[in-house]
Amino acid sequence: MYTPASYSAAVYLMIITMLAWGSWANTQKLAKNWRFELFYWDYTFGVLITSLLFSVFLGPGLSAITAGNFTPDHVTSLQSAFAGGVVFNVANILLVAAISLAGMSVAFPVGIGIALVVGTGLTYWVNPLGHTGFLAGGVAFILLAILLAAKAYRAISSQQVGRKGLILSVLSGVLMGLFYPLVAHSMAGPAALDAYSANVVFSLGIVLCNVFANALLMKKPFVGSVLSAKDYFQGRACNHLFGLMGGVIWCVGTSLNLVAAHKAGPAVAYAMGQGATLVAAIWGVFIWREFKSAPQVNRTLVLMFTCYALGLAAIGYAMLHG
Repeated sequence: MYTPASYSAAVYLMIITMLAWGSWANTQKLAKNWRFELFYWDYTFGVLITSLLFSVFLGPGLSAITAGNFTPDHVTSLQSAFAGGVVFNVANILLVAAISLAGMSVAFPVGIGIALVVGTGLTYWVNPLGHTGFLAGGVAFILLAILLAAKAYRAISSQQVGRKGLILSVLSGVLMGLFYPLVAHSMAGPAALDAYSANVVFSLGIVLCNVFANALLMKKPFVGSVLSAKDYFQGRACNHLFGLMGGVIWCVGTSLNLVAAHKAGPAVAYAMGQGATLVAAIWGVFIWREFKSAPQVNRTLVLMFTCYALGLAAIGYAMLHG
């Protein structure tokens, strides 16, 4: 079973996590004219398939989950990882909806920034590894970047749909900050799951929750007409492929992050991974040109990027000097 042998190896894994978490949403952008509710079905399938492949080829397979001789502590660990998947799924549905309404440049800085603050604090409480002062300082810079992102967004949208995107980003962030502590809890204690097994159970939670949550959302969408299963099966093959790719990219990042947490500590691994916010903002600003109608916000965007960079640097220092 692969685990990083050094802090530098863990850092490389977390850099890949940051790139993957910050880039997967591009697949939704590429699936043009394909409603996010339909995109999200394929996304969850991609997540589950990738978690299984990681467990089979790099981890212990499925033996830790299917052994059968479960103790109460083991069951609690499984339940914690599964609950993390349920919470994440609801949060991510809200995030994908926010991206479709407000764009990557706003949904990620606000939603994932809030998730970073909540998730890092709770995960550190579960497993306090890392320099407390620098970790707190890094989180403070991220909070400032969130406020700057919201300020920039006000310059380009005052419509009702725009405000709904911002609200969904906030709700997503609060929930998103809760999933990682649950998964971290499943990897700690006397019956701790290994990172690969926790990831599989977590992914099962995502898929099973999605059967109910996304089906409900298709009947009562945030924006647009009601959808049915027929709409999903009438989609083009390339749109289904983009959804699967999005899930694969995200789960590669998550798998490596959980593995890196073995060496760096869950709080630091999660916080470093949320540098994805910076990556996503770069995609949104420079590739998708989401702020081209408001060039006057360039200074605000520069400050936002600077705060995120300083926050990530502080969090990295917290890992190395904790």
